[in-house]
Amino acid sequence: MTGNADILFETQGALGLITLNRPKALNALTLDMIHAMTARLAEWAEDADITAVLVRGAGDKAFCAGGDVLALIRPDNAVFIEGFFRDEYRLNRMIFRYPKPYIALIDGIVMGGGVGVSVHGRYRVATERTLFAMPETGIGMFPDVGGTYFLPRLPGVLGLYLGLTGARLKAADCLHAGLADSYVPMDRHGDLLAGLADGRWPETLLAELGGDSGPAPIAEHAQGIDRCFSADSVEEIMARLGTEGDEWAAKAFAALQRMSPSALKIAFRQIREGRELDFEDCMMLEYRLSQRVIPGHDFREGVRALLVDKDMSPKWAPPTLAAVTDEQIDGVFAPLPGGDLTFPD
Repeated sequence: MTGNADILFETQGALGLITLNRPKALNALTLDMIHAMTARLAEWAEDADITAVLVRGAGDKAFCAGGDVLALIRPDNAVFIEGFFRDEYRLNRMIFRYPKPYIALIDGIVMGGGVGVSVHGRYRVATERTLFAMPETGIGMFPDVGGTYFLPRLPGVLGLYLGLTGARLKAADCLHAGLADSYVPMDRHGDLLAGLADGRWPETLLAELGGDSGPAPIAEHAQGIDRCFSADSVEEIMARLGTEGDEWAAKAFAALQRMSPSALKIAFRQIREGRELDFEDCMMLEYRLSQRVIPGHDFREGVRALLVDKDMSPKWAPPTLAAVTDEQIDGVFAPLPGGDLTFPD
């Protein structure tokens, strides 16, 4: 077994196994982990003895709960911010284009950066402990790591609902939405790894080991989600939710009221534009957004309120949707003076 203490690499027969190893931090990704994972995936892509790669999280709580956001709010951090998102998004793209079967065992919490190293893989395996969310608007950010690409490609406008509200989904809902494509209970994970180590084809193996995750509660609200979140603005979404008249809509309305108004408008435009973009263009757009949003007030205030002081009372600026102008949003989406994200061959 090799790697640093935070990320471990080993080969088991024909399987390349990656373990995100920060269980006390819910396996949150650091820049060093991103670099190590990128290098090892490149190596295994060329290794004829490795037929598949599987990534998992250490501990019993999380696959990966996101990126190391506390590192992003340190003073005078512009160079780190540039490098972190450039290299994370390049890793996301490597996974999306990976030439060998890439299996993400999404056991436990999977949010933010954890979604980026799982949902783009060829096989996404949910368990009875899976808990998915893209909660970025709650810290003044936008649903990145490829959210521009995969969220608008979920059924109906489910992706916009998830990206704006940060709603949490368990295994059955993830399968219904297409965020996961297999369900393997924890007591069969050893059989999964053993079969992959023997060089068995993942699709066949997952079909044999897969179980029934049960009904998907989110399916009951599909029509309401489409009615409300097909609106042409965040303000109209909230107006429709206010007249929907059921508990689900009331919870969604309350969630949107807690989010950064600027982040909501950025995410709304981002996800709608992503419908027409290929993966690389989506990541280029997200890189533009990251370089404007992360140094800004709302991200730092959101992280302070939720993760540092934990008073859960962020003071957003601007404080209301009405105060967020089209010109402000246009500026966030504009090309970067120093050039957009590029990808190595």
